[in-house]
Amino acid sequence: MNQFNPKPKTCSVCERSFIPARTMQSVCSPRCAAKKVKDAKKAEREETKRRKEAVKSRSEWLSEAQAAFNSYIRYRDHNLPCISCGRHHTGQWHAGHYLSRGARPELAFHPDNCHKQCAPCNTHLSGNLVLYRVNLIDRIGLERVEWLEGPHEPLKLTIPDIKEIRDIYKASAAELSKTIQHR
Repeated sequence: MNQFNPKPKTCSVCERSFIPARTMQSVCSPRCAAKKVKDAKKAEREETKRRKEAVKSRSEWLSEAQAAFNSYIRYRDHNLPCISCGRHHTGQWHAGHYLSRGARPELAFHPDNCHKQCAPCNTHLSGNLVLYRVNLIDRIGLERVEWLEGPHEPLKLTIPDIKEIRDIYKASAAELSKTIQHR
């Protein structure tokens, strides 16, 4: 009969020396075993996330960047009324583009082209653009509005460019959120 004669091992988690109770034991205690399982699950989640990001399409990256940008706009304008109708209300707020993303994709991430807008104006009134323009001139000035309405070079964003835009606006939104919460 083969007798188990344990030799000291080093715990793979806390790196302390211990005498194993079983031949395949690699950790010194239940606490270290739980930490090892938790770390393995975390590594698996990170690997899954990395693999999902590797197969994301350009449009998925653009959607993430747009969501981060829109969040930033809502935080930036949180004290302001709707750009179109001028109301303060408790309904849903959008980040409404003056010149639509479909018509002017090169301005999709330009902060002058996007402002907090109530859902009725943005959705039901298609942006309520006449009043949007009037109030936009008051907010940023005629010269900047005319610049927005002028010609622009097409924007050819690579996936790394899109990731950078997403990360910048995500960080900016988080910073504004902290500032708002501390008031």
